[in-house]
Amino acid sequence: MRTTTVLLRPRFEGSNICTWIGFKHVMYVVEEAVLDHFRQHGLVPRELYEEHGLCLEVIDSSVRILHALHMDDQVEVRIEPKTKAGAKEITVAVTLTVEREGKPVKALTGKVLLMLRQDDSQITGGAGAVAPHFLQEHSAPTLRRAGHAVLPLDQSVSRERAAVAPDVLKALGADSSNSFVWKWHVPYFYCHYNDRMQHNGYLRLMEEVVDLFLAERGISIRSLLEDNKWIPVVPTARVEIVDEARMEETIYTVYTVEEIFKDTTYRSRMDCYVERNGALVKTATGSIVHGYAVIENRKDWSLVQFDQRTIDALSGKPA
Repeated sequence: MRTTTVLLRPRFEGSNICTWIGFKHVMYVVEEAVLDHFRQHGLVPRELYEEHGLCLEVIDSSVRILHALHMDDQVEVRIEPKTKAGAKEITVAVTLTVEREGKPVKALTGKVLLMLRQDDSQITGGAGAVAPHFLQEHSAPTLRRAGHAVLPLDQSVSRERAAVAPDVLKALGADSSNSFVWKWHVPYFYCHYNDRMQHNGYLRLMEEVVDLFLAERGISIRSLLEDNKWIPVVPTARVEIVDEARMEETIYTVYTVEEIFKDTTYRSRMDCYVERNGALVKTATGSIVHGYAVIENRKDWSLVQFDQRTIDALSGKPA
């Protein structure tokens, strides 16, 4: 594969605070550029699936955001192949460039790993499609990767959809740590290829679990907007799939604040588990760094230090 470039604009949906684009939609731009990279090489995702039974899957993406994107920005995205010889995963490096004051500036750098997952859906007739050899080299029957965790559960505990059972909290280690656990189900509209949660579904989970965590700690997005004119900003984020989460499975998203840096940013980890066959199976992990910025006007913001209320909330101290 050769290096490709494409011009894209972030989605209007991602402009939630003034005209700045949230990290999830910045990573959506990355995903769209990577898909275009495959199309430019004749590897159209639809044709890979329909003709060869291969599902193009993003399995790992990490980004470093250097400049905020705004509504209506036109972004040039450069995709450079980085796949190592013999690797199942297809690796690309990503660079986003945007114009500021008449000059191009680097807005993001990142890396994305992809895999061609062999379709085995009984709905579509299962496996058996023949793909060219160069595609088979990067295909696999499952997205399961080394090191995924399986945690046993006590099946005597009753299950209710909204409640997180005590044995689940204990298995996850969240009963004695600075963690927040959100129990949900895998909806079909976060899935693809009839079966699995897709990578951008985990981006949605990461954004939502942060929102739920902050509200639970008494520093919801709205409260800090109204009290301090603060908004959360994200300099780095990563989401990695380690196993498959299937449509309508019960999923637990664990959000843990790991470290606060000099009262200006904090790093958190997200881990996702599905409840399957009497155990919790880890399906994804990720990390995200947050800071806060004060809104100065409709166009400008600047980073701030955390106040004691924010530090206590992030540290798990009672209000």
